[in-house]
Amino acid sequence: MLCQIVLFDGFDPLDVIAPYEVLFAGSMAAPGQLSVELVSAEGPREVPSGAGLLTLRATGRLDPRRAGLVLVPGAVGPLGTGADTGGPGGPGGEDTVPALLARSLSTGLPALLKEALERPETIVATVCGGSLVPAMAGLIEGRHVTTNHLGLDALAATGAVAVDARIVDDGDLVSGAGVTSGLDLGLYLLERELGPRIAHAVERLFAHERRGTVWRATGPVPAAF
Repeated sequence: MLCQIVLFDGFDPLDVIAPYEVLFAGSMAAPGQLSVELVSAEGPREVPSGAGLLTLRATGRLDPRRAGLVLVPGAVGPLGTGADTGGPGGPGGEDTVPALLARSLSTGLPALLKEALERPETIVATVCGGSLVPAMAGLIEGRHVTTNHLGLDALAATGAVAVDARIVDDGDLVSGAGVTSGLDLGLYLLERELGPRIAHAVERLFAHERRGTVWRATGPVPAAF
């Protein structure tokens, strides 16, 4: 399986690096079964993050025909926080998180994500505000998805079904909540796609215990309490 992690201008580095390291470790634990690369909608280029002078290099173009897993990070604002995911109409200037996420809609990214979501063999995963990119593009209406807790209302306003959970598994759409959920998301994807022994080995390597229950739309609906 090829995992392509998407970079766009203003991306949050931790949203990228946390799942990248987990999935890369998984590729070493299961040789030949997983590979990970950084891509952009435009192709190879240096991509500026929203965290000061830090940039990462996309080595290729996002290609849903090749990727079995496409991962979309959130953005980070000028104050170094990715928490303000209030949507494109939120307060602040052109470098706020809502503005950065909205700006990605004017690139080729929405069309490529649409192609990925239409391919049943491709998983689209998101971290933090990354779920707002396909949501604002109108690509995941009616789908169960999560984001940073500050962006849940904005997510619901797009027609997606916002779930306040650490990880939400909606089949070929898997999302993580706050920025550190990228670790948990990566480990869950390893467990789901490569098995619990691979995921457990990587979990031990990173000395990180996953948090929360993976939410799925299965089982009885809880009674009010």
